[in-house]
Amino acid sequence: MPAIFTASVTTFTVAWLLVLSVKWHGHFSLDDTDGVQKMHAHATPRIGGIAIMIGLILSWAFIPADTRKLFTPMLLASIPAFLFGLLEDFTRRISVRTRLLATMTSGTLACLISGIAIQNTGIPWLDYLFIYWPLAVLFTAFATAGIANAINIIDGFNGLSSGSCIIMLSVLGTIAFSLGDAAVASLCLIVASSSLGFLAVNWPWGRIFLGDGGAYLLGFILAWACVLIPMRHPEVTGWTMALVCAYPTIEVFYSIRRRLRRKGHYPGQPDQVHLHHLIYKRVVKRLFPRIDPRLQNGFTSPICWCFVAAPGLWAFAFKDNKILIILGYLFFTLAYISIYTRLATFRWWPLKR
Repeated sequence: MPAIFTASVTTFTVAWLLVLSVKWHGHFSLDDTDGVQKMHAHATPRIGGIAIMIGLILSWAFIPADTRKLFTPMLLASIPAFLFGLLEDFTRRISVRTRLLATMTSGTLACLISGIAIQNTGIPWLDYLFIYWPLAVLFTAFATAGIANAINIIDGFNGLSSGSCIIMLSVLGTIAFSLGDAAVASLCLIVASSSLGFLAVNWPWGRIFLGDGGAYLLGFILAWACVLIPMRHPEVTGWTMALVCAYPTIEVFYSIRRRLRRKGHYPGQPDQVHLHHLIYKRVVKRLFPRIDPRLQNGFTSPICWCFVAAPGLWAFAFKDNKILIILGYLFFTLAYISIYTRLATFRWWPLKR
């Protein structure tokens, strides 16, 4: 498909050009090593989102008409999330609240432009409430912002966020294809291929970072694909979409809980105790103690990708069985807590305070 090839090659090319031209834009775009959550060893450009956006824009000309009807509103609506994230990449002065509002604005615009909002959650009383359109739009804006910010939160190691998005978008595309929805399947694969072009430059050496702009862009598109599938195919509920995105969403909820329980911490405060940080410290550095730190950074991501792929495979296998999907989400939540606790405290389950 020409659009898939164009998205991948264009993103790859632009990403490399951004790396090679760093002496001209590095004063604004370089991400230094200061910061409690930073794990890289060298200053690196963090504007990879530009390459992905250009790849998606150029691929638009080759997209079939039925896919373009979905792709165009999605791309237009993503602009606030992308621009405010990119502004943070350049200035480091955009507050978390402002970026959250920008991603919510993108979710709202997507609803208004497309006429689609979340009204098929799989929870009957919520679906009844969402018959009221403004309430459905508000919930959709909140949900899309939540997933977009979750992708930004897991963006801590080379390839982690972009690789995770490739996996989740591929699962969503496969689900859509199995339902006979070629338009949504194509949309997911085009964005996944653009992410793959970026990943080829970013992983494993970390020559360029996704940045907030790229993370919010991919996160919003991922979230919007999760809105489209249940609304176009009522047999698939929001529970299935939640399971596809289980790893980043569980990471966010557990991080909020963890920070609230620590005196002097607040939910938006960065730290180095996410699951990916613990895997890096407890697993990768012990397995590969003598290799280049950049490779230690990159080798963390494939382990984390397993946490993305496992619930995605479950979601695809049981996409139209709500009971098994809910049980799957519960199982992977408990598995996350157990593995996190083991890595953090060397126990398999957290003790009461």
